[in-house]
Amino acid sequence: MAVDENQFVYNGFKGANISLDGVAKIHSNGLLQLTNTSMRQIGRAFYQHPIRFNTSSSTLPQDLSFSTHFVFAIVPKITNLSCCGMAFVISPSTNFTQARGIPYFGLLNSSSNGLPSNHLLAIELDTLANSELNETNDNHVGIDINSFVSNVSATVMYYSNREQINRSLQLVSGSPMHVWIDYDGFENVLNVTLAPIRSPKPDQSLLSTHINLSSILLDSMYVGFSAATGYVTGNHYILGWSFNKSGKAQGLEISKLPSFPRQRKHGLGISALGIPVSLTIVVIGLTITIAGTFYVLRRKKYEEVREDWEREYGPHRFSYKDLFKATRGFIDEELLGAGGFGKVYRGVLQSSKEQVAVKKVSHDSKQGMREFVAEIVSMGRLRHRNLPLQSPEKVVLVDWVFEKWKEGAILVTSDPRLGGDYLEEEIELVLKLGLLCSKSNAVTRPSMRQVMQYLDGDALLPEIIHDSTSIGTTGLGNEAYSDFVMSFPSTTVKSSAPSVASTESILTSGR
Repeated sequence: MAVDENQFVYNGFKGANISLDGVAKIHSNGLLQLTNTSMRQIGRAFYQHPIRFNTSSSTLPQDLSFSTHFVFAIVPKITNLSCCGMAFVISPSTNFTQARGIPYFGLLNSSSNGLPSNHLLAIELDTLANSELNETNDNHVGIDINSFVSNVSATVMYYSNREQINRSLQLVSGSPMHVWIDYDGFENVLNVTLAPIRSPKPDQSLLSTHINLSSILLDSMYVGFSAATGYVTGNHYILGWSFNKSGKAQGLEISKLPSFPRQRKHGLGISALGIPVSLTIVVIGLTITIAGTFYVLRRKKYEEVREDWEREYGPHRFSYKDLFKATRGFIDEELLGAGGFGKVYRGVLQSSKEQVAVKKVSHDSKQGMREFVAEIVSMGRLRHRNLPLQSPEKVVLVDWVFEKWKEGAILVTSDPRLGGDYLEEEIELVLKLGLLCSKSNAVTRPSMRQVMQYLDGDALLPEIIHDSTSIGTTGLGNEAYSDFVMSFPSTTVKSSAPSVASTESILTSGR
């Protein structure tokens, strides 16, 4: 150990002229510990004697020069978790009774931060990002003048002389590191350089800035360190320190530096993290809530509404989700037409790749519901093209409906469960159209476009020849039906929307 008024070297702090404050202490092996893992604590260590900087008004600029070198380590309680920070300080006083911890390193407070009367120079080694102080990351070095809003700052790294590249460093790695701080009072240049414990001093500094300290450094100043912890804590150690006011600081002897206790790895817990963990729990809760809301909304998108009539009639059922996907969300491009009780969309079932027509009816709308039920019940119960009625004698349904049509009593064939609660012209339209669509020869059936025009009222249903040829099971030739096919003149069409007309080529194969 070598000591004089303006120069000293400490390879360990056993017997050193160091004054301690707060929770700082010196271990028996000479290790200087500024803070422990207690929350919201401050620890300071200053060289006992003031250093003479500005001795008179006629002092030459180069007389303000100084150089210091120290080895430090920040060991967080939770491995690699940003915890706090420390600073090398030049101050006119060691009285910091009004100072606060994070983010002022136990040196200033919110009221004094930034005052010119502070005459404070600090080199911060900061492991927290504070947006109010314009800090962008939790691993940086800053040069501070009278304020902890840094004049300049940089993410921690060092220049490898051997590789000639910059390499990253983590302040909270728990490993000891070198820091060199050199001020040239003639050139007014301040340099800050870092490196791992086993590396030599890099040829390039991390921070280099032009700054005139003549108005900052007074005749008598104290040099030392200060550190603080918050809710997340860690140990701040200084292993060795050298300082020189009149030249380059002496190098430290690494082999003589004291060791520090290795911190046991801690898991995350309330006792370790306190409020930050509580905030984490809140964030997790909000995330779960948002995810749950998204799930409910997605379920709502495909929500099924089962009508009362479904329990009574029970037709084959497709899920709304399947129909939604088949019609690409019921987009206008798939719209075939709109009529008395709903819109009809073209769709392709994903499971079978079959083309389907899907009628979308609001479950809140009662208009046409009974008629629509009759329609889908009739189609849903189709099992055979001949259709065996449940009666003492076998009767083909199509033939029976056709005969009743010829007799002028087609409404007799409506499902008695409808209870007569329907519009006669609509049920008659559905029954007659069903007969036309049951033609045994596909060529003679009306196209889907024509079916939609009849249902929507855009075309008039022609009178059918009172002959059952080619309807149902009789299956006679097309001659008797030729007049009927020719009875679909374009003049019978009242109106034709472009979206309807465009579907004829798509669904021709379904005739």
